[in-house]
Amino acid sequence: MTDNLKIYVGYDSREDIAWQVCRHSILRHSSPDTEVYPLKLSTLRELGLYTRPADVASTEFSLTRFLTPWLAAHDGWSIFVDCDFLFTADVRNVLTHASRHKAIHVVQHDYTPANAVKMDGKAQAIYPRKNWSSFILFNNAHPDVQALTPAVVNAAAPAFLHRFQWVADDSLIGALPLEFNFLESEYAKPETVPTAIHFTNGGPWFDNWQDVDFADQWRAERDLYLAEAGA
Repeated sequence: MTDNLKIYVGYDSREDIAWQVCRHSILRHSSPDTEVYPLKLSTLRELGLYTRPADVASTEFSLTRFLTPWLAAHDGWSIFVDCDFLFTADVRNVLTHASRHKAIHVVQHDYTPANAVKMDGKAQAIYPRKNWSSFILFNNAHPDVQALTPAVVNAAAPAFLHRFQWVADDSLIGALPLEFNFLESEYAKPETVPTAIHFTNGGPWFDNWQDVDFADQWRAERDLYLAEAGA
């Protein structure tokens, strides 16, 4: 396994603070050779890497996430993660669960959303393999991942991408422990704080989501970020 780990965080211009806190929490718990980048739609369009027409997806990074291995441009491991995550331990711990025989690794959720509405009043979509793609560990050396080029990302149906139909066989999708994509409010609050808390329905950066589980941890991380940023 390579020492260098590139992580791309989905960036939504409406939730800048969520990206900032997610990035801060990753870097605070990890080693200096962990690189974290925002996956910005405007930048990817300027570079000509994302050419799909504008859509009504709930986030600006709904499909750009699948450009992660192309952007990482190496044969090691890379990670995509939604911006509404908080990390409480070293993200590199996920590599202890990684197999070179797999194309990708995800937490394989099997649940029905508890809420019909999420975030700022947005409707909750229900579809197969929901939230599997919110944290993806890519094996960049695998041929199925190397075939995930910008041309594919720009042309394929959203369901083809999100349901990992570009992976030749389901046996190539490795399963990660729940702690690497713990869906706040969808699972009972555990006694031990998960490594990666996913505020999938809305987080404390929204006025009406202040009392969710682990909100105090998110606010504490935000305060550390703001103090270091001099805000």
